[in-house]
Amino acid sequence: MNIDDCQRTSHKGVGNNLGPSVLDHRTMLALKRWNTPTIYNGWEQVTDRDISRECFNLEPVRDFMPQMGPMVGRAVTVVFEPSNPVHKDNASAWSEYYAYVASVPGPKITVVQDLDKPVLKGAFWGEVNSNIHKSLGCVGTITDGAIRDVDEMTNAGFKALARGMCIGHAFSTPVRWGECVEVFGVAVEPGRLIHADKHGFIVIPPEDEAGLLEASEFMDRNECNTVIPAGRSASGKTYEQVLNEIKEASRQSSQAIHKQFGRRGEW
Repeated sequence: MNIDDCQRTSHKGVGNNLGPSVLDHRTMLALKRWNTPTIYNGWEQVTDRDISRECFNLEPVRDFMPQMGPMVGRAVTVVFEPSNPVHKDNASAWSEYYAYVASVPGPKITVVQDLDKPVLKGAFWGEVNSNIHKSLGCVGTITDGAIRDVDEMTNAGFKALARGMCIGHAFSTPVRWGECVEVFGVAVEPGRLIHADKHGFIVIPPEDEAGLLEASEFMDRNECNTVIPAGRSASGKTYEQVLNEIKEASRQSSQAIHKQFGRRGEW
């Protein structure tokens, strides 16, 4: 999804704005078994989007808990501005925001847009907020701002992809929630399926959900049957033999992808 498509209508306190949901929890757990590049490989075979600039982070993002592996969930979104004390005047902001998060079925990934970026003036996330969100069905966060209490967040089992760390929270009151946000060069609407790991994250358009798991599994299996063995079976062979085998494996890979999806594939 392009940033230009990001709708600026706030759904603060109004339902969950999920729209149609294709995948059940079992399928989402199956997607979690693969890394995010593998999901991208499957996605590019089923999407009509621009695979060079849409639906994934275009800016560097750091996974602070890579040992947790991938996370998969539907987006709940929030905007905050830690430099601005005026937001503290909204005494009901936190309770209304938590009610919004609780209203959305899990698993969920909280996507947080920091209006102060790239300056890291305060963290939305720490030990307390991560535990609260975990209790509300969230598995982790993607924020273009900062996090703190990284060890404590890890202990809570709450995964975080973020721009960086900082020591304080400043005025980290929710400003708006349940609306389209922009993080790391990509627009994220509430309810979108997200897959994320140490490589980055991808936001799956609704029309691409149904065939995503099957396509991702096929692409991984196809690589294991063709180009990966060719690239690793060089012992005792001349360079000419190796290059010829790689060329043939690439042809077989492309042929299998074309037969399955009607597309050429990476090789």
